[in-house]
Amino acid sequence: MLRLHDTASGSLRLLELRDPGRVAMYVCGPTVYDVPHIGHGRFAVAFDVLRRYLEFSGLDVEYVSNVTDIDDKIINRANVEGRPASEVAAEYEAAWWEAVDALGVARPTHSPHATAYVKRMVEMIAQLVARGAAYETSDGVYLSVEQVEGYGLLKRQSLESLRPGERVALLEEKRSSLDFVLWKKAKPDEPTWDSPWGPGRPGWHTECVVMSLDLLGEGFDVHGGGIDLAFPHHENERAQAVALGREFARHWAHCGHLKVGREKMSKSLGNFVTLSDLLARTDGRAYRLLLLQSNYRSPVEVTPGTIGDAEEALARLDSLGRRFALEADLAGVSLEAAKAAGADPDALEAFVEHMDDDLDTPAAIAGVFDLVRRANALADGGDEVSARELGVTVAVLCGAMGLVLRSDEEEVDHDAAALVAERDAARAAGDWARADAIRAELQEAGWVVEDGSEGTRLRRRPG
Repeated sequence: MLRLHDTASGSLRLLELRDPGRVAMYVCGPTVYDVPHIGHGRFAVAFDVLRRYLEFSGLDVEYVSNVTDIDDKIINRANVEGRPASEVAAEYEAAWWEAVDALGVARPTHSPHATAYVKRMVEMIAQLVARGAAYETSDGVYLSVEQVEGYGLLKRQSLESLRPGERVALLEEKRSSLDFVLWKKAKPDEPTWDSPWGPGRPGWHTECVVMSLDLLGEGFDVHGGGIDLAFPHHENERAQAVALGREFARHWAHCGHLKVGREKMSKSLGNFVTLSDLLARTDGRAYRLLLLQSNYRSPVEVTPGTIGDAEEALARLDSLGRRFALEADLAGVSLEAAKAAGADPDALEAFVEHMDDDLDTPAAIAGVFDLVRRANALADGGDEVSARELGVTVAVLCGAMGLVLRSDEEEVDHDAAALVAERDAARAAGDWARADAIRAELQEAGWVVEDGSEGTRLRRRPG
């Protein structure tokens, strides 16, 4: 059974399901005010891997991931550019789906939009006010965190310990620096909706509470997102459910940061690389493979060097796919179907053991590449039957992590083919300097260069 790190307890816990055989999972999605950066790609891939592994294990997964299409950042951009906020949101939502599709991320079961749930948010805020857990001020409606038992759970700190470090500027009407806005009263040049407190719009922390409870019901199994969302965003979501007396998420999962050099990846630091830029330079599967080589909770450094290493590793997988003509549909089978298809039982057992240990994808990937080595060795030795069994196993296990092997051959133009022949001759003669120079020339021309027992193979780099 899957043991997954739980942010609330700070420990590994068995993922105990509300409904046997079914997983209800909510992951905070994008705020669509700009193009997505590669840090956004990290959380999308991390929870895609969790979802795919649960499905591989034979579970039905209902996966909800929202789209925040009204927010201060969207409004600010719309005002600067002189166009409606809805137009800004639509443009960058389209960029989001294009990017995550290229990463091989499966679309959510539901993708609710904040603007479609405003009426229900108003109803929920009114309930909180009626319970005495929220109060009105001149600029909005705030939740009183002192009315919430156990506030600070996801930071694993008490309410008292959180107060001294707060730097939030207080309105005279605001009771605590930790109180957070549920409803923002209207300001000039902003979209507004009607409410008992006058026209305005909801605060960011309110939308996911309403949407998750509406679509998944109380006590849903997993709530996830990037680690930067754990506090205060997810804590503030939880606080509203607690104040309403409703059971919220049973398990909290968060993925780690990306780093460029020694800095985390973020738009606020100005060091982000857009997903579209990355995907124009490399196969989205290479980026996924790079992420899989680290635990989802660990920092990952993304540099030309680490991406290049991932590209070379991906080339080895695709080379195996071509060698054994592995079918793409092997990537979507369940564990039971994999056994029936003749996948190696020991390798399947080892994979499950790794993944059940908090999604230990680094160990799982290491196991996959050991299978690649063994499959090639068996085929080189003439044992095609055993080799293909391991090849099928590689395709199945990669698919369970969202990696689909490509077994199709690339059409190579005359000039590239001539360079391949020259490179193979240089390697045969031991002229490694010339072979490396030709590799660089081919890469500059947009080819990924693979070395195998049959010589140099080429694959077009995307973009």
